Amino acid sequence: MERGNIVTRIDDVARLAGVSTATVSRALRGLPTVSAATRRRVLAAAEQLEYAVSPSASRLAGGRTGTVAVVVPRITRWFFGTVVEAVEDHLHQAGYDLLLYNLGGREQIRQRVLRTANLHKRVDAIMLVATPLRPADLTALARLELPGITISSGSHVPGWPCVRIDDVAAARTATRHLLDLGHRRIAHISGDPDDELAFTTHLDRRRGYREALRAAGIDPDPSLDVESQFTIDGGTRATAELLARGEPPTAIFAACDEMAMGAISALRDAGLRVPQDVSVIGVDNHDLAGVLGLSTIAQPAAEQGRLAVRLLLDPLRTRTADPYATRVPEQRVTDDPGDPPGQPVILPTRLVVRESTAPPRAN
Repeated sequence: MERGNIVTRIDDVARLAGVSTATVSRALRGLPTVSAATRRRVLAAAEQLEYAVSPSASRLAGGRTGTVAVVVPRITRWFFGTVVEAVEDHLHQAGYDLLLYNLGGREQIRQRVLRTANLHKRVDAIMLVATPLRPADLTALARLELPGITISSGSHVPGWPCVRIDDVAAARTATRHLLDLGHRRIAHISGDPDDELAFTTHLDRRRGYREALRAAGIDPDPSLDVESQFTIDGGTRATAELLARGEPPTAIFAACDEMAMGAISALRDAGLRVPQDVSVIGVDNHDLAGVLGLSTIAQPAAEQGRLAVRLLLDPLRTRTADPYATRVPEQRVTDDPGDPPGQPVILPTRLVVRESTAPPRAN
């Protein structure tokens, strides 16, 4: 530490306390091999010289970086941004830094992050947020031998825990809400399997949509199922295509709120009223859903990030042998359902009914 023009070093503290530098290091790190009297003498000398331990140096000395890599497909999407914000906040509270990798559909970044030794010795653990993985990615991650966790159903790594919602159940609930209102001609706008991000969430949500229809005695109509990107523009294009196919549906289930917002825009451009002519429901409970009066299936995005941090850091604390490095707020998992390692932790969703859904107009 610098005092005026003087830089205080650990040997200065050792000299003043009359001990070795190794003893100073052990005392300041809280190791039990230092007597109480010696520890008090070292702490007094450090305080007198205004010497502060560098957290990063201490972590490196313990073989840790104090950093977690977080990989997301595209940070500009609402879900990813919300999760990352919660993850960063809780990592910071626990004394960890976040190293963010935003793939953005760029293959060269995926290769650099997931298929090289880029993360080796740079991070203590890895968090993948809805990041679809290929066989080569899984091989590279296994080679790193780092602990990790995934969020959302978009990615799965054998042996890693996963925090997510039940996308099939969420879609069933959304479709059932429309059925309960009396709708029978229900369309679905969903993710594009050829999307550069290669999402898989849309497959589960389509499955839930079809299961709800079949349970109500309705055969899914392929002409009412349109694929696009998980964006407002994607929802606008999908709905315009849907309307161009002929008789419009009386209701639309969009695979995410941003697509639902695009659907509402396209319907209004076509002169159709929401919900009088067409009801619309999405999934997420986006920050703008309430402002727009959008009915939705609310998923706890921030809570998924918070819980993922707890599940990820808990084993890291037990692995380290350095008490100084583990001196962080205790946040051990208390809501673990008791599943074996690698089993997903599924958080609940809830139906939020607003002004965008209503019974179909009587003919």
